Amino acid sequence: MNKQRVEELIRELLTEIGEDADRQGLLKTPERVAKAWEFLTSGYRLDPREIINGAIFESESNNMIISRDIEIYSLCEHHLLPFFGRCHVGYIAEKKVIGMSKIARIVDCYARRLQIQERLTAQIAQEIMDATQAEGVGVVIECRHLCSMMRGVEKQNSVMTTSSVLGSFHDDEPSRSEFLTLISRDV
Repeated sequence: MNKQRVEELIRELLTEIGEDADRQGLLKTPERVAKAWEFLTSGYRLDPREIINGAIFESESNNMIISRDIEIYSLCEHHLLPFFGRCHVGYIAEKKVIGMSKIARIVDCYARRLQIQERLTAQIAQEIMDATQAEGVGVVIECRHLCSMMRGVEKQNSVMTTSSVLGSFHDDEPSRSEFLTLISRDV
């Protein structure tokens, strides 16, 4: 990302919306916004395979493994406004498990791109499936979208839920039900 060009564009945007880009409170805003955008879109510069970095381990277990309540922050590609919430990832290991921290890093990798929640959910599920060669994978994301809270329909309490189920989570109703039950339990 060309930070200097982004700073120039933000300065122009401030002027276009009727602000004085030279007023004290806004002098460093273009620089701050460029740094923020660099971080918020850092997923474009990440390779999920490099994130995993070999943290796939042989395992004799054939258990369901779940990582719940992973915080998620992303930007809606339609309005460039944040959406945020929780992501739950589960898989049934078939001789391979992935390091727990890698699951959260994969979530961040895809969330730190301009997104729609539906695609984000599918991307995470497919990456976990490809990395682990699991029997099945399930991902559920629950988010609040500022594009529908701050503008548009202005619904403050709406939560969007998306799911992607692959392999046995798709084909086997008891596996899918177990996953959905376990992610909805209080710990």
